[in-house]
Amino acid sequence: MGTNKGIEVLTDAHSYLLEVVAEVPEAAWGAPTPCTEWTARQVLNHARVDQQAYGLALTGGRPDSDPFRPADALTGRPEAELERVLRQVADAYGGLGADGEAVPTPLGPLPSPIAAAAAAMDAAVHAWDIAVATGVDRPLSADLAGAIRPAADRLVDHLRESYRVFAPARPAGPGADPAAELLAFLGRDPQWTPAAP
Repeated sequence: MGTNKGIEVLTDAHSYLLEVVAEVPEAAWGAPTPCTEWTARQVLNHARVDQQAYGLALTGGRPDSDPFRPADALTGRPEAELERVLRQVADAYGGLGADGEAVPTPLGPLPSPIAAAAAAMDAAVHAWDIAVATGVDRPLSADLAGAIRPAADRLVDHLRESYRVFAPARPAGPGADPAAELLAFLGRDPQWTPAAP
């Protein structure tokens, strides 16, 4: 995966997250999600702060809150603040050199294509979490999942064992496409639906 491909993957993941967030009905933001401790609002705030952390790692800054203690509140239009943060992240990654040198990330230094794909993984998977929780019909595409998978294979087992930020991997089931395989590898049920009231 070359650097330009890494930026393309990140841009695609950001677009997916923005598309999902823009379609969430206002009344659905309190819905439970596959991230069992968090509402859709909290997943959005977690994703936004995580993306901010990826961008600020390149410039020596830190996000303004803890992504693992996301607020269960929204202010204004949810997509407006998210779009501003994602633009800053894309600009920061777009300015990286083309040689794949290691760059700082919240996960430690990584080759720039893997760093961009790691940020993309976070954005895309949380977009899926929000979509399935709120009834937005925007599945994670097989192409985007396939582009993210090399970063997942490199990083997730270590993150799972060291920081417990992913549930254990689960079987994807027969005939699973790359999106279902990625979601299952990240500890999600690709067929997850909200519990009936």
